[in-house]
Amino acid sequence: MKSAIEAIGIMSGTSLDGLDIALCRFGIENEQWDYQILKAETFPYPAEWLKKLSELHQADALSISLANTEYGVWIGQRCNQFLAGTGIKPQLIASHGHTIFHRPDKKMTLQIGSGAAIAAETGLLTVCDFRSQDVALGGNGAPLVPIGDRLLFGDFLACINIGGFANISFENEGERLAWDICPANFILNREAGKLGRKMDESGLIARSGRLNQQLLQQLNNLPYYILPYPKSLGREWVESQILPMLANVESDTASVLRTLVEHIAIQISGALPVNKSGNILITGGGAHNRFLIERIRSLSQHKIMIPDKETVDFKEALIFALLGVLRIKNKHNCLASVTGASRDNCGGAVYYPGS
Repeated sequence: MKSAIEAIGIMSGTSLDGLDIALCRFGIENEQWDYQILKAETFPYPAEWLKKLSELHQADALSISLANTEYGVWIGQRCNQFLAGTGIKPQLIASHGHTIFHRPDKKMTLQIGSGAAIAAETGLLTVCDFRSQDVALGGNGAPLVPIGDRLLFGDFLACINIGGFANISFENEGERLAWDICPANFILNREAGKLGRKMDESGLIARSGRLNQQLLQQLNNLPYYILPYPKSLGREWVESQILPMLANVESDTASVLRTLVEHIAIQISGALPVNKSGNILITGGGAHNRFLIERIRSLSQHKIMIPDKETVDFKEALIFALLGVLRIKNKHNCLASVTGASRDNCGGAVYYPGS
């Protein structure tokens, strides 16, 4: 008999595009999952939160602790606003939070957005802090989406999400493999910001630039790209490896963007399975970058599939809702094969709001 559960998934990525909220309904029958996105919305960050979230990694411990609570309250308020008028009371909220530090090599990762505050604001069971247990088990705590790729998007040869960072997930001989490929919108948006833009819309600025072959070679030669997986990337890696490189480039911003797009396309196409061809699902904000998608298609033997806008924009929020459902069902929601942890695990801190 098919059972159904409704859950809210919340995602905030490193590119600071906004807070994605998706109200989802999941059905399960004989271990087969299906889903519907009932409603989805992105709440842009007000200027104060944009500034705070982009600078918080340099703040003192008290400021970070206060921001954790304040951000949780803000998320809870956005959830209430989002649900108003729907007549739906989901069984749970699953919130990724916003990453401030990610150092799995130090067994440390921090996503702020207090689950206690979210539960208190909404009156709904809240699951958060999905990465910490995997990191404690020796894993990268990332990527987390592959279990959702397996359960909801298993018909595709591979799934790629192009957000702040690009990541890939696919099955190989019955095992899910996944890793962070390279930085994407995190660095593209930063460069576009030099021109007073939040982003390079459709890659138009990059398209107008000239390829800097020397910079492209330097980027492609970064040691991370030859490391074996599992592996993951964070803001710290970009700041130490790429920003110093860009600081010494004489090219104009359009040409830097052009070169970064080529670099991202080369790394993504190079990560795709080579022993078979098939349909590749691409989601995330980068799927809207037409120039980037053109470059990936030109370098790949596979069929690149861009789904409907709702799936492009809210797939990660959808999957975090699923991770929350798996957590309260005490089922594994994090795969050791993709994170490098000592075992599969069921991660997430659960907050019950009380009656």
